[in-house]
Amino acid sequence: MDQVTISFPVLLSLHLLLLASGAVSTTSFTFVNKCGYSVWPGILSNAGVAQLPITGFALQTGESKTITAPTAWGGRFWGRTLCTQDAAGKFSCLTGDCGTGKVECSGSGAAPPTTLAEFTLDGVGGQDFFDVSLVDGYNIAMVVTPQGGSGEKCTTTGCVGDVNGVCPSELRVMSGDNREGVACKSACEVFGTPQYCCRDAYGTADTCKPTAYSQIFKRVCPRAYSYAYDDKTATFTCSSAADYTVTFCPSSNGNISQKSWEGQKPKPGSSGSASPQLNNGTMVYVGAMDQSDISGLTDTHVWESQAIAGFISIAMAFWLLCRFY
Repeated sequence: MDQVTISFPVLLSLHLLLLASGAVSTTSFTFVNKCGYSVWPGILSNAGVAQLPITGFALQTGESKTITAPTAWGGRFWGRTLCTQDAAGKFSCLTGDCGTGKVECSGSGAAPPTTLAEFTLDGVGGQDFFDVSLVDGYNIAMVVTPQGGSGEKCTTTGCVGDVNGVCPSELRVMSGDNREGVACKSACEVFGTPQYCCRDAYGTADTCKPTAYSQIFKRVCPRAYSYAYDDKTATFTCSSAADYTVTFCPSSNGNISQKSWEGQKPKPGSSGSASPQLNNGTMVYVGAMDQSDISGLTDTHVWESQAIAGFISIAMAFWLLCRFY
């Protein structure tokens, strides 16, 4: 039997064609800053998953940046705020700091309290799983919008509201000048009890229930995780290889202190800025994400960049085939 030899140019051409057709593909994440201030996104891969080439960068007001990840990647994104660099060149942030002393987080996670966008790509059934979590606290409004993909729960999620505006004093992180709240800690971080941290006797979905503190987060941000077992209302999925846009301060009036979220704040007399009674009452879900606040978050340049990349790949493949044959 004759042995078939496939030359390197043919293999390269086939690879490029597969890349262009989507058989070998990546997932794009586009970060958009609609805040009235700079945000420094941080990136951390899950345990056992390689870190992405970029693990932190600056995003000025109105800017956007797109990065890519392998389709089986998993990890989290967050926004760092109120960042400075001292005379010795050490970089640090008042919220979301990853402790490296640099803009790149390089495998280090965010110091709570921090709003987190969490992803597991190509998970069970080939679906992408994603959520926005306030389990570790809140520092900035953030939403995740799928671009493409399919499925009933393949939709925008996140936290549009300003939790800082209703944060109880015992959870509040103040600005350097002590004039305003810039983040809101979780009850677990502040009190450290099994009840608030969902551990020990409270370490299951049956025993860990919403608390008066977690309800504050949930009322403002009904689609985000407010405690560890908030899966039913906070986990979202997409099939068919979606890309994603992560938007900081999705409202055009996205300031650290803002009064534009009154419609999503707890009503007077509920668990608002005053300290709540410590109890394990049943969660009451109030409000829903305002579609007018999340409309227009799709960035067409994500699709444009993919189309250009596909055209270049196809052109290179045909050029190689013509050159060698």
